[in-house]
Amino acid sequence: MDNPVGIISMQFIRPFTGADLHYFDYAAKLGFDFMELLVPEPEDNIDLDLARKAASDCGISLVLAARVNAQRSIASDDAGARQGGLDYLTHCVEVAHQLGAGIVGGPLYGEPMVFAGRPPVPRSDEAVAARAARTVEGLAHVAPRARNAGVVFGLEPLNRFETDIISTTRQAIEVVDRVDDAGLGVMLDTFHMNMEERSIPDAIRAAGSRLVHFQANENHRGHPGTGHLDWTAIMRALAQINYRGPVSLEPFRRDDDRVALPIAQWRAPHEDESAKLKAGLGVIRSALALAEVDQ
Repeated sequence: MDNPVGIISMQFIRPFTGADLHYFDYAAKLGFDFMELLVPEPEDNIDLDLARKAASDCGISLVLAARVNAQRSIASDDAGARQGGLDYLTHCVEVAHQLGAGIVGGPLYGEPMVFAGRPPVPRSDEAVAARAARTVEGLAHVAPRARNAGVVFGLEPLNRFETDIISTTRQAIEVVDRVDDAGLGVMLDTFHMNMEERSIPDAIRAAGSRLVHFQANENHRGHPGTGHLDWTAIMRALAQINYRGPVSLEPFRRDDDRVALPIAQWRAPHEDESAKLKAGLGVIRSALALAEVDQ
């Protein structure tokens, strides 16, 4: 891909089912190049071959996001959960290959906290080291399978409130370098980076050629250009590492400011967001173009 800008399907509806293939045409008409879908579950009722053709007919490429959980965790000390994680990531590769998607990204290590309602627990240094070792071992097992299928896993750091395994770019780099296989790279999301990195541009430059997928999200998770992130500096850093991979927009709407309203959940839109999506796309495309000119 040559810096395509995508729109993530969860903005429209979650889950994305076999009845939602018309959104490919919607995204294309808004000016997007690809869509990022959750790896389908059986209950999503998606014919993978039909979905691939529907996307291709609209000129839309696909990227996948893994759905990990405590039962699909390669970092777990439970053997069943570790095997479940390996089996699931292998399944992700098979689905990606069938859909023609070259990237499967996300917190591949498993065990999310906030969205899963799982609180963090204290761990000894030995337990932390063991979880890290199991994460590397698991990814080293599935990365060659991805590479052989023409797929790459994108290892995503999440902020400290959503994971206790990989929260920073430096940690993701360490794991990717330890696995040392072309089937595994780094995926970065500016929403999480805004909380965890001293400098988003510096973190991007540190990731360098390891970066395979980039999500351009505002500090408050809204549409690009409505928060405080410096998109010119961020896109300049991408240009400096010669990044040519996909750039996703993944806004999570917060359209209700009542006190005590839980926000750690997906929300469907209550309005036509076409204008906001096109405006966010314009912000990112303009920053990308300016960054290229500056080089």
